[in-house]
Amino acid sequence: MAITTVVFDVNETLSDLTPMGARFAALGAPEGLGPLWFAATLREGMAQATGGELTPFAELATATAAGLLRRHGVADPDAGARHVVDGFLELPVHDDVHGGVAALRSAGLRLVTLSNGAASVAERLLGDHGLREQFDAVLSVEDAGIWKPAPASYAYALQACGVDAAESVMVAVHPWDLHGAARAGMATAWLDRHGDTWPGYLTPPTFTVGALPELAGHLA
Repeated sequence: MAITTVVFDVNETLSDLTPMGARFAALGAPEGLGPLWFAATLREGMAQATGGELTPFAELATATAAGLLRRHGVADPDAGARHVVDGFLELPVHDDVHGGVAALRSAGLRLVTLSNGAASVAERLLGDHGLREQFDAVLSVEDAGIWKPAPASYAYALQACGVDAAESVMVAVHPWDLHGAARAGMATAWLDRHGDTWPGYLTPPTFTVGALPELAGHLA
């Protein structure tokens, strides 16, 4: 069955989270807390998913940021955490995103997003960068009731799009996300911008590309 629908992760796959480090630095905390904070937020969301529970991304992100800021002696960690999380509304997209999206649309593929974050944040990102009209749907696990990589999150997206798993491909920079999608029956595309090594204990991706524009050639 031919692939008709490309499902994108959002955070780090489309958006570039590098500026989030500067948000920590502006509060007097180490800039390097950015990646640690994002990983901690994902950890908490996935821990809840193992029990079939969901707390919205923004709530978890704010709580984990406040904890890190408190540990680093920031005077008002709760206000600081809100400052950090507000940075999601001002993120750039990666340099390869516009070209990759254009190539996939030119190949006649349907594009949607599926984020562990709020749909409104993804809408803002795509709208700010002139990409919203290229996407047929902007989906969030908040409507699925469980975070990725739980199978039900991908099942929700497939149902919302009206496609079978075999007609879809999940695109992400995160191996854990693609492992979950593969377990749900989807094809997967690893966007490996940094030449990393795929974890051998996870289901290998169907496709691996170093930049998003390369993907259209695999799907055409």
